[in-house]
Amino acid sequence: MSNPVTFELIKTCKQSGARLGVVHTPHGDIPTPIYMPVGTQATVKAMTPREMEEIGTKIMLSNTYHLHLRPGEQLVKEAGGIHKFMSWNKPVLTDSGGFQVFSLAALRKITEEGVSFRSHLDGSKRFISPEVSMDIQMALGSDIAMAFDVCSPYPCDHRTAEEAMHRTHRWAERCKMHHTREDQALFGIIQGAFYDDLRIESAKTLADMDFPGYGIGGLSVGEPKPIMYDMLEKIEPYMPKHKPRYLMGVGTPDCFLEGVLRGVDMFDCVLATRIARNGTCFTKNGRLVIRNAAYAHDFGPIEEGCDCYACQNFSRAYIRHLFKAQEITGGRLASIHNLRFLIRMMEEIRQAILEDRFLDYRKSFYENYDITRNF
Repeated sequence: MSNPVTFELIKTCKQSGARLGVVHTPHGDIPTPIYMPVGTQATVKAMTPREMEEIGTKIMLSNTYHLHLRPGEQLVKEAGGIHKFMSWNKPVLTDSGGFQVFSLAALRKITEEGVSFRSHLDGSKRFISPEVSMDIQMALGSDIAMAFDVCSPYPCDHRTAEEAMHRTHRWAERCKMHHTREDQALFGIIQGAFYDDLRIESAKTLADMDFPGYGIGGLSVGEPKPIMYDMLEKIEPYMPKHKPRYLMGVGTPDCFLEGVLRGVDMFDCVLATRIARNGTCFTKNGRLVIRNAAYAHDFGPIEEGCDCYACQNFSRAYIRHLFKAQEITGGRLASIHNLRFLIRMMEEIRQAILEDRFLDYRKSFYENYDITRNF
């Protein structure tokens, strides 16, 4: 069976080794490196699909766990699949539900068969196995599905991490055996917590399984960023060159730069819209809290030079007023800005790689970025 999702490596930056590529999918091409906004419940919070397209979104994520609980994958299938259900005709990636179940530590029990847990919505008993995760994702009809994995906490001992990694590998095999949808690709997920030997073993094992793409899971779970970067450096030589590499759950500007430098092609995170709803914005100088009194009489945009709808039409003073008045438009405008900021940053990164100047771009970014105002 030919794979419906393929990766084309266009070039490697001579200055840095960063990668420029394209992921080809049934619903269109995805230029990489790419930031993928997260539409947890088949919507990016506060945003319409038309707005997502206007800001340059090439792919969106949806959440297997949440859509399984509400409205249920069969309803989505009845609607014609996730693309028709959410009126989005570009690529969609669904996660496996593994991380969400991992987050329900007090409500779940992991066995070799799968994970038993209680719904965070109504407390009802639920069960997801590798096979169930595949059934849900095949019913949803995303372009890219993710294998059901076991995410280790930070910190954890070597034995705990090793057991979770080996179970992840066994579950990956079960996912491959059960997955049959021909217009959907299945990506494996590398685990191993924060141990070099385990991460390398996981990367090698998953590569031997010959998935069309690979997630890097179990990072950005509370560890210091240098540890995450070290893990990426350790596994990069063992990841297939002509397959996309997806660092899961990472979404700050500095992590984009460091991830791309270490060979990552795809990123996702809910941070952009989550902080926007609280009045916090991305800028090239660092975090800006637009609720602050300092902006009450500031009639400039959130960020000078930004091409987003919010910055082109509204002032900091106005958007601050919306937040203080508890108007939902404030959160929508901040969301538009934050999402466009990250998408535009990736556009700039791709251009820098194309022109063999990624290290220069990275240096220039950090010269302006106040790390003390990071996220």
